[in-house]
Amino acid sequence: MASHLVTGRLALRPWQVDDAPAALRSFGDEDVARWLSPTMDRVTDAAAMRLVLQNWIAEDAAMLTPAGRWAIELRDGGHLIGGATLLPLPPDDEYEMGWQLERTRWGNGYATEAGLAVARWAFGQGLEQVIALVRPTNTRAAATVRRLGMEWVGETEKYHQLRLQEFRLRPADLADARNGEPGR
Repeated sequence: MASHLVTGRLALRPWQVDDAPAALRSFGDEDVARWLSPTMDRVTDAAAMRLVLQNWIAEDAAMLTPAGRWAIELRDGGHLIGGATLLPLPPDDEYEMGWQLERTRWGNGYATEAGLAVARWAFGQGLEQVIALVRPTNTRAAATVRRLGMEWVGETEKYHQLRLQEFRLRPADLADARNGEPGR
């Protein structure tokens, strides 16, 4: 089950069904949805978003630590701006981290800050590495994983039967990452 994670500007917390209208600003936006996991489509309305959140909440309750799904809120004002994940990825028992932010929040360092919080959480729970899978044309995500200190591993088709760029992060790599605070 997802634990509460706090950074300088963000609070990552478990999802609630009442988050549906705010979550829809991310998961219903075509510009965000085109980069979602191949296993998830754009959510088209608030009722569908509520069902997705109900499913995520149930899955989260059954997942073993350190896996989880988090709602990302701004600490200043509590505005929900997106989500973050750390999910087991068969077939190799890897853990994939990801994030989805409202388009209006892109370019502010929030994805890097949330990614570092999730990575630190994972490593604090004993994981030796996490991976991120990035579509080759998603230059924003590729830049974010590099800011996180992730190392490019290569291209793979073993996950989701889609050609993706694979990056990995190990605890020692965090020394190379920005510390997630703005302006650094």
